[in-house]
Amino acid sequence: MADELPEIQTQDTENASRRDLFQMGALLGVAAMPAAAAAGPLRAGPDVYQSIGVEPVINCRGTFTIIGASIELPEVRAAMDAASQHFVQLDELAHGVGQRLAEITGAEWGMVSAGCAAGLKHVAAACVSGGNPEKLLRIPDLTGLDKTECVVPRTSRSVYDHAIRNIGLKMINVETAEEFQSALSSRTAMIYLNSGEPADSGPLSLENIARMAKPWGIPILVDAAAEVLTIPNVHLARGASVVAYSGGKAICGPQCAGLLLGRKDILQSAWQASSPHHGPGRDNKVGREETIGMVAAVEAWAKRDHKAEWARWMGYLDTIAKRVTQVDGVKTSIREPRGLSNRTPNLQIYWDPAKLHVTGEELAETVARTKPRIALGAGGGLPRKGGPDSAPEGTTSLEIAAWMMQPGNDKIVAERLHELLSQKRSPKPAAAPPAGNLTGRWDVAIQFFSSSSQHTLMLEQKGNTLQGTHKGEFTVRDVFGTIDGDKVKLQSTQSSPGDSLTFTFAATLAGDTLAGPIYMGEYLTAKFTATRHSYPAQQRTINIPGGPPLAN
Repeated sequence: MADELPEIQTQDTENASRRDLFQMGALLGVAAMPAAAAAGPLRAGPDVYQSIGVEPVINCRGTFTIIGASIELPEVRAAMDAASQHFVQLDELAHGVGQRLAEITGAEWGMVSAGCAAGLKHVAAACVSGGNPEKLLRIPDLTGLDKTECVVPRTSRSVYDHAIRNIGLKMINVETAEEFQSALSSRTAMIYLNSGEPADSGPLSLENIARMAKPWGIPILVDAAAEVLTIPNVHLARGASVVAYSGGKAICGPQCAGLLLGRKDILQSAWQASSPHHGPGRDNKVGREETIGMVAAVEAWAKRDHKAEWARWMGYLDTIAKRVTQVDGVKTSIREPRGLSNRTPNLQIYWDPAKLHVTGEELAETVARTKPRIALGAGGGLPRKGGPDSAPEGTTSLEIAAWMMQPGNDKIVAERLHELLSQKRSPKPAAAPPAGNLTGRWDVAIQFFSSSSQHTLMLEQKGNTLQGTHKGEFTVRDVFGTIDGDKVKLQSTQSSPGDSLTFTFAATLAGDTLAGPIYMGEYLTAKFTATRHSYPAQQRTINIPGGPPLAN
């Protein structure tokens, strides 16, 4: 059971929450690789992905959905295969599963959803409708409904709360206990919290929020997607009404399943709001196979030897550490988590980039795009302040999370990183003189997959550095970059509660034209062309009035 997890003897890093890991996505170190030329018919077996021209990845990063999250346990796959051989009435299945999950976990009830985000959506729909189908079918138009708001600490806002916003709820952001208390009203449908800091302590801890919500009878939803499962559940014990987990992360269940535990009345309303029932949740279907597989995963969690798993993960990291530290100047340290989210030992490999003439980000890019492909974390070559959760100042680093590694991966990764770190490299040449001066306004035409957009760059150039503003469709944000000969790099980030969007321009300057791709992270790639803005050749005379207009 979860309380058998090994005690953490050292504290070398802050607890990385689901939100934190998303913000670290730029350091993922794995990107799209061109399909193999010999793609052909699908062949089931060890080379199932290669048969259609896709190269799989060694996961040294963690339970990121974009690289497959976790590997389903053998008992999960067996249960799913057995479930696929029979038909069953899904309402009856949901009732049986809810009761069984309650028996295993000690929660009042349980429900399986089509992933954690779908679970958030269904619970939000339940809090709006209360199980009343007339209200349910109005979603996302909440006009005339009494429950239309979700109160959330600003620190809990993330891209994942789109699932709640999709129901039509207005997100009421608060930053203090006083603001929180004032925000609660008869319109409040629910309270949403991300697990981990600061929900674990302080004025907006789960306990304090539960105390403030109790007089109003407002349910509290805790998003614990990347956490290990605790039995009995710590969040429910502290006052949560429902807690949501990803089935395909720490629990190693079906990749398209989520786990909801908590109040039976809310979860029955959430089930009503999910497929196969028609309404706003019909698009989030979870099959009988994933439902049974999720139960099998929870059954297995209660029996797994978590201490033995931890020891195996530490062994993987030891293999890698011993090999890479054979390279002069390379050092390692183990970083262990404090909390329940992303609970895995991490190996930090660090060195002075001025001596090896390569940064962690550059090596992460290399192993992402060459065989054997490896997904790992990376830190740039910028100076870092020393501390318990960082490499020494002035170093660059790679970071390896152990818990999703498979037997034998450690040896492959150890040899590949040793090979790359051992290579002799020359110092990077100084930037070439700029091929032009980009100072001024640039009109930017962007071509997305199926639409186009007009943006504006206002740039100021000083030598090889660039700074200014980037005006998009809706916001203006700062932009910075460099020019090296005719090669231009620019980057801007648009941030708002719950969302962040970074544009990285990689352009070639040709006269008064910049052109190239825009890398948009998880939103993939677009193309752009920018031309220097042409102002009118003639300016009209401007008269300064002596006072207010007489008649005009």
